[in-house]
Amino acid sequence: MIEYLRVATFPGEMRLAVTQDDTLLDYALWRPAAPDLVGNIYVARVAAQAAFMGGAFVDLGQGLQGFLSDQKAVSALTEGQSITVCVSRAAQGGKGVRVRMLEPSAQGKDIGLVTSGPTPLERLARQWPNATIVVDTPQAAALVPPILRSRREPGFTPTPPEITAACHALEDSTVELPGNMQATITPTPALTAIDMDAPPVAGSRPKQTAQFAANRDALPELLHQIRLRNLSGAIVIDPAGMAMRKRQALQDVVQAALQADPLRPRCLGISALGLIEIVRPRIHPSLPELLNSPHGHALKALRTILAEAPTATILRGSIPLIRALEQDPQAVADCVQLRGKPLALKADPALPDFFWTVQDA
Repeated sequence: MIEYLRVATFPGEMRLAVTQDDTLLDYALWRPAAPDLVGNIYVARVAAQAAFMGGAFVDLGQGLQGFLSDQKAVSALTEGQSITVCVSRAAQGGKGVRVRMLEPSAQGKDIGLVTSGPTPLERLARQWPNATIVVDTPQAAALVPPILRSRREPGFTPTPPEITAACHALEDSTVELPGNMQATITPTPALTAIDMDAPPVAGSRPKQTAQFAANRDALPELLHQIRLRNLSGAIVIDPAGMAMRKRQALQDVVQAALQADPLRPRCLGISALGLIEIVRPRIHPSLPELLNSPHGHALKALRTILAEAPTATILRGSIPLIRALEQDPQAVADCVQLRGKPLALKADPALPDFFWTVQDA
């Protein structure tokens, strides 16, 4: 069975889907104008010690700061010292980027970017080395780096409808699971809570036996959805309908399903409340955070205009939404190119956050 790394073009972003037949194996958003900086290498300057936080703030240049959390390494540094660092975690959850130190000294070098880290396309291509790269537009083809061009299928192929639907479903907080089960995903600042629901038990099997089987069969797909959406940090899952004492038996199912995740998340066990506790490393922003950011709302507006408003020439939006588009002029240019019609931006202070409308000139 052939694996494909499919690139779908939208204004301001590429949607990357690793597929096999009609199955979605992996997924990522790629916003070229707004990289998450993970893997970038900088010459930095120690800006301030933060012993109470176990690290130090470092200046990466061009107004960007990072946090170096290696307390042992930081203790030997002095404010104003130059060091070489690599971004190990993107800005997310209201916190800035985190960095790790590569070299303790970079004397005589100006602070700033030395080398850019891998793009989401390069990252997925490395994780799926046998996947053939398929693009849908010349714009997407131009973004394939030379080292990956030998893996690209000639021509331009749109993403199959089944895969498009699976990618679109990732935006929904409700997940359909095997056995007519559902899960509702609720991100919070502290953790991600997932509530599983099951239909009424039917058949001759005892209720607890049937509920265990339903949770057991649904959990691998739920954990796959966690990977597809890149949910990270603390994650708690409330299985459906099972007695507390029976839930411990689900731990082996969870442990086995997590083995396929390259981030190597850990199952900490089943809590006294019967909740499955998982910790998944925070590296890149989660899909919900990307979609619900001002930039995410702005790009959604452009996608909607591209699909549903072919004659519109003016986008009137709230100040946060228009500001996000002004910071990503390439996204607007992409929209104009794809629809073949100009689009002017107008900020309206009277509109609520992320609200927008269109009109013809």
